[in-house]
This record gives sequence, C-alpha cells and structure tokens, in this order.
Amino acid sequence: MDKNIYISPFSTRYASEEMQEIFSENFKFRTWRRLWIALAKAEKKLGLDISDEQIAEMEAHKDDINFADAEAREKIVRHDVMSHVYAYGLQCPKAAGIIHLGATSCYVGDNTDVVILRSATELVIKKCAQVLKNLSAFSLQYKALPCLAYTHLQPAQLTTVGKRATLWAYELSMDVEELEHRLDKLLLLGSKGTTGTQASFMELFEGDEEKVLALEDEIAKAMGFSGSVPVSGQTYSRKVDAYFLAALSGVAQSAYKFANDLRILQSFEEMEEPFEKNQIGSSAMPYKRNPMRSERICALARYVIADSLNPAFTAGTQWFERTLDDSANKRISVAEAFLAVDSILNIYINITENMVVYEKVIARRVMEKLPFMATENIMMKCVKNGGNRQELHERLRVHSHAAAAKVKLEGGKNDLIERIEGDPAFPITREEIERELDPKLYIGRCVSQVENFNEAVLKPVLKKYHNEEIKTDLKV
Repeated sequence: MDKNIYISPFSTRYASEEMQEIFSENFKFRTWRRLWIALAKAEKKLGLDISDEQIAEMEAHKDDINFADAEAREKIVRHDVMSHVYAYGLQCPKAAGIIHLGATSCYVGDNTDVVILRSATELVIKKCAQVLKNLSAFSLQYKALPCLAYTHLQPAQLTTVGKRATLWAYELSMDVEELEHRLDKLLLLGSKGTTGTQASFMELFEGDEEKVLALEDEIAKAMGFSGSVPVSGQTYSRKVDAYFLAALSGVAQSAYKFANDLRILQSFEEMEEPFEKNQIGSSAMPYKRNPMRSERICALARYVIADSLNPAFTAGTQWFERTLDDSANKRISVAEAFLAVDSILNIYINITENMVVYEKVIARRVMEKLPFMATENIMMKCVKNGGNRQELHERLRVHSHAAAAKVKLEGGKNDLIERIEGDPAFPITREEIERELDPKLYIGRCVSQVENFNEAVLKPVLKKYHNEEIKTDLKV
C-alpha cells in the first residue's frame, strides 16, 4: 500500500468487504454490462436486427472487464460510458455496433445506481436483523432483572435490563420496516433517453409506443425489478437517494441511542461492552476500560446523520431535466452513507453478542434508591393499618428530604427506612416495610412486555431473515 496517498478509513478500518464490493468498480461495470445485455435482448425480442451470436458474444465477456482498455480510451475521449462501450466492443467485435443502442449514459449509470441501492440496502437489513436477534436473546435473558430507570437522566421508577433492551430493538425494527418500504417502492430508471422522452427508442421502433413500453418491461424483468419509473428527466429522481439516506440516518440514530445508553451504563458500572483479554483502554491509565466500540458507533452515526442532508440538497437543485452537479456529491455521499452504516452495524453486532451485565452492581444501585420509590406503597400500607394519609404524606416528605440530604451533603447512607421505622406516626412493622422493598414489586409489566414484544415484533422479522449467523471480526 502506497503510504503517500489517502486511503479511506472505511476501506482499512470500518466497512466490511461485502459492502465495499457492492460499491466497487468491478460491481459497477459488471452491472453496466448486464444492462447492455438486457437492452440488446429486449431490442432483439421486439424486432431489431440483433443476432443470437452478438448476444452470446456479449454474455461471454460480461465479467472479464478489460479495465486497461477502458482507462486508456477515457484519457482520449473524457467520457466513462463511451470508454467502456469501446472496451466492451474490443472484446465483442461482432456485437460492437449494437452495444448501448439507443441509450444514453444514464441508462447504465442510473440503473446501476438503483441496483447498488438495492444490494446495499439488502445487506444493511440483513445486519440489522442480526442485531435484533442478539437483542432479542438478551432481552429475554434479562427480562425480569430490575434496574433503575431514568427520566432526565435522573433515577425514576424501576424497569428491567431486558425491557430497556426492547427499546433499542424496537427503534431498529422501525428502521428495518422503513428500509423494506424503500425497497418495495424502488424502480429502475428504465430506458428513458436523453431528456426522459424516449425519443431515441421511438426512432428505433419507428414510432411504435407499445414496443418502447415493452422494452422497459423486459429490461426491468431481466434486472429483477417490478418495473421502471413512470416519468423522468434524464435521471431517476434524486429524491430516491434522499429517501434511502434518510432511512440510513434512522439506523444511525437508533444505534447512536443504544451506544450512548451503553456508555452511560458503563460509567455506572452496570453494563459493559465486550472487553478483550489484551485490550488497552488508555495509554496513561492501565486500569481503564473505555467503551471504545460504542464511542465509534456514535462518531460514525453523527457522520451518517449529517451526510443524509447531501442528497436532499441535490434533489432540490436538479434544474429541469437534470444537471451534473449531482454526480461528484452523489458518488461520495451515497456510498459513504452505506459504508458508514455497515461499519456501525458491524460494531453493533459485535457489542450485542457479548454484552456484560453486572447484576450485583445493578442490585446495589436499585436498593440505594428503592426506599424513595417505595414510599407510596409504604404509605398505602400504613393507611390500611389505620394511619392518616395526609399526615403520613407530609411526614414522608420531611423524612425523604432529610434522608436525601444525608446522602448528598454528608455522603452517608440512605436512612429513610430507619426514619420511617422510628416514627410512631407510621403504624407499620419493619417486616412489613421490608416486604415493600422487593424490587420486583416495582417493574410493572416489564416481563410480559418483553415477551409480547419479542413474539409480536421481533419474531416475524427474525423469521423473515433467518440467514446464517453474522459474526463480525472488527478490523481495529
């Protein structure tokens, strides 16, 4: 590797080889050739003078792309599509005259971009499904483990570790649903011609509109699509890119939320991302176990969220039938959004495979706050035992503030229970108080919510994407 040139971190550190291959030159130009073959076959079927021999010659060379010939030609003509038409023609001399017949550059360029959107999105969904599989198992394992819940990052009522995991999973399942919707609506550009009027194909088929329409249907079928867009300028609407990157931004947002939560939980020492045997957390502090993977998710997620604005601006500035100022931006912003989300999901899978839960720390932190949360139950028990609700409420307010001050100002132990036990206004025994200090009394429907969510939401997704287990070997 030449150390004097820039290499994208997506190639060396983050994105998988599988996602990089989808955005590779080889994938792109092999798809161009499949589109040229689909065009030639459709034109032959509809009556143009194209032979089986010409098509066979094209198919024989659909994968062995002569890049050197194309690159040499592009230096002369300064046009990538015509350079590859020329190079393909060198390999297919009998078919050279009918390659790209009637088409404009966007026939291969834009239709290939649509194929790439489909392939890349399918990979993203597959990886999201693996994260959901991991989170599903985790949520069921810890569905009944009480932990502190937070609003405003302040301790609130209890939840369970498993219930919290369903929040992460639900948001990601929403992203899968959105990506599936985008795929369901995705259409080829088709064979629309220079300004979308199909004039060149009308000329080829001597004004026969039915054949021009049939040509598009044949091409779409050959490329595995339900059809082509009904109208266009020279390109497919750049809103399509904006839609897909908005959906990718959604994946990034969900992963960002998960990773931020885990970073906070790791600070609380309640949970931890996997930490390898020889991993170094800090160059200065050997004892540290930094949440480096979660931090990387957050960093990449910010990039994706910001990057998702690029195609929105591009879509809004396509003058009339098209301008070329979309090209340079599009080839960077779309590719890197997918590469970054792929990188995020690789880490997300890795973390959720082996998240560490420190149950004793969680229990200790619950019991530190539980006396405050139990005050309503204690008050209700006292009322049943003959106490006055209004008087008890005021006494609890005073005792709670005093206990909080002891903890915060003096660094002491939460002694609220002792204060209640020692106050004759409370007709309750120590045994009765302790019965109200069982954390499981304060988790509501957490267990059944986890079970119902897994059955109703996650199970259908996991059944749909039941491919082999995806394991990630992080590069760095």
